Amino acid sequence: MSTESIPAELESLLIVDDSLVQRQHAIALCRELGIKLIYEASNGSEALQLLSMLVLLPNVMIVDLEMPGMDGIELIQQLKQRGLVIALIVASSRESALIESVQTMSRMLGLDVLDGLHKPLTLSGVRGALARYHVPGTTVLPQQSAVVPIERAQLAHAIDNGEIRPYYQPKVDMRTGIVTGAEALARWQHSQIGLVPADQFITQAEQQGLIHALTLSMMEQVLGQVAIWNARGLQLSVAVNVSAQLLDSPDIVHDISALLERHALQATQIILEITEGTVATHLGAALGVLARMRLKGFGLSIDDYGTGFSSMQQLARVPFTELKIDRSFVHGAHQHKNLRVILQSALDLARRLELITVAEGIETMEDWRLLQEFGCMMGQGYLIATPMPAGALPQWLKSHNSRLNELRA
Repeated sequence: MSTESIPAELESLLIVDDSLVQRQHAIALCRELGIKLIYEASNGSEALQLLSMLVLLPNVMIVDLEMPGMDGIELIQQLKQRGLVIALIVASSRESALIESVQTMSRMLGLDVLDGLHKPLTLSGVRGALARYHVPGTTVLPQQSAVVPIERAQLAHAIDNGEIRPYYQPKVDMRTGIVTGAEALARWQHSQIGLVPADQFITQAEQQGLIHALTLSMMEQVLGQVAIWNARGLQLSVAVNVSAQLLDSPDIVHDISALLERHALQATQIILEITEGTVATHLGAALGVLARMRLKGFGLSIDDYGTGFSSMQQLARVPFTELKIDRSFVHGAHQHKNLRVILQSALDLARRLELITVAEGIETMEDWRLLQEFGCMMGQGYLIATPMPAGALPQWLKSHNSRLNELRA
């Protein structure tokens, strides 16, 4: 039995469905869940007319998709155009792909979508959707970071003085939960500006001709840390992101190899993460650089797999050892059939190609269990840990070890 409760702030609801039987069924379910004020409409036009007459809008609308006259999709678009702030539950007897597509459309319009439900509605389904309701304005939506102007000299100084440092997000074995590696992520805590978003200073480093220096600075710090961990008996592989621009430079192979020798490390401990679109843009030079890196023993990971248009082509061209599935196909996959199909297909493809599989962006235990079921090898995400400085890793490991029974397949 579900323990989810309906928020006390949820006081009213509008059901829009052309079927009288389905409306009455939905009303009965909502009354059983404690909603006392329930409006109803038989199509989109009737719903909009009703809303125009109400002083207080309903908190939630359950919207059927197939209706004569104005259908549910047009109704949702009209809500956006008229600036009506009402949380939505999309309901339909049609295929999951259509329901999920309408949910995506609604979210892209900036509307609050609680869930997409198949008809006939069930008590547990409606309860679960309504439990996600929140009063508009009480949640903090992610904001796009304002671009911080950084002078070239300022960025060069930060790189030269090691102000841009690696934070490490652990990667764990999906079967056991045991930590086997980490991804190194660049972080810059500016003394006056504060935390500068990585996408901004990395982009500026590329534009200002400093990405080579930034990458070598990060690599120097990462390799030094791996050597320290090795000396203490902690054997971890570490993944480092490589900019597209560096794949045009044959010198990068020598420079990274020289750093590896200085720290007396094996190349097999280092994974170079390459965004899939990178190779397509810099194909000629990139294939040479990546092939030489692979010859030396470095792991090669295709990062953000599935977000571009050339994924399979890149897998055929480049000697990748690892396929990293983008969080957009991982987060919420347990709830969405389309994501599950894409996720399973990617994992099956990687298995046939004998690639290590890594899922990023794991935030819920439900997605964790699904990935275990599908045979994913490695995982990372906020369910496991947020990125942290190297000094915080030993203490985190102690607390993580207490969760192994929970995470184990």
